[in-house]
Amino acid sequence: MSGGGALGRSHCDRTLVRDTVRALVRDPISIFAEHARDYHALRRRLVPCFDAFYGTAADLLGRRDGTVRRVLDLGAGTGLLSTAILVRHPQVELVLLDGAAEMLEQARAQLAGASMTTIVGDLHDELPPGPFDAVVSALAIHHLEDASKRRLFARAHDVLRPGGVFVNAEQVAAPTPWLDALQHELWREDCRAAGATDEELAQTEVRMAVDRCSDMATQLGWMRAAGLLDSDCFFKHTHFAVLAGWRAGAAQPPGGPS
Repeated sequence: MSGGGALGRSHCDRTLVRDTVRALVRDPISIFAEHARDYHALRRRLVPCFDAFYGTAADLLGRRDGTVRRVLDLGAGTGLLSTAILVRHPQVELVLLDGAAEMLEQARAQLAGASMTTIVGDLHDELPPGPFDAVVSALAIHHLEDASKRRLFARAHDVLRPGGVFVNAEQVAAPTPWLDALQHELWREDCRAAGATDEELAQTEVRMAVDRCSDMATQLGWMRAAGLLDSDCFFKHTHFAVLAGWRAGAAQPPGGPS
């Protein structure tokens, strides 16, 4: 291959990155819709802590009083978190909200037979009416600006029943730039070990360039300000974290007051 060919590829690569970033800024939902069919398999390669990450989020439901009847999944995508919840609570009624109809189509196939409602909607919109035993989300809220995150936490609180839990399995920023860079490096190593290709990592990093991640401590503060009690981090690996908090009003969990 001639040097001119390599130069041409380099120019094309830069053009692809530029155009992809522009598309993401303009319409991020459509980008995820395009990847709906291969999203599930790809997610395991790009979230190497997949089982512990989604499993921890699902395991937090029902911890306050054992009741898990109705769950709202925000930015539900292809239903990965809802699937983990359904394994633990097979009789649950699921309400899945996502901006991409193609993602929800995959979720309906993945969760065939479950008691489920799907809603095409934006995380800025009014939430479906509660009460819900849990409001959950996985790898979706970090696409919002900080002010919108705070408003969403408050709206999630408001549609929870007393004692209901809000669980956010999220991609978070590190508290310092050096830690952010280290966590990104460790994530890349984990992804390669899980079978991710150079092309998959490159495409993912283009999408990540327009993420609006907030650090864990700040988000926990916003959750507490929204009225979510006992808010804490229950899982953390590189930039993946599971944050949860409960609406006041239910019986205390086994073991006494929290």
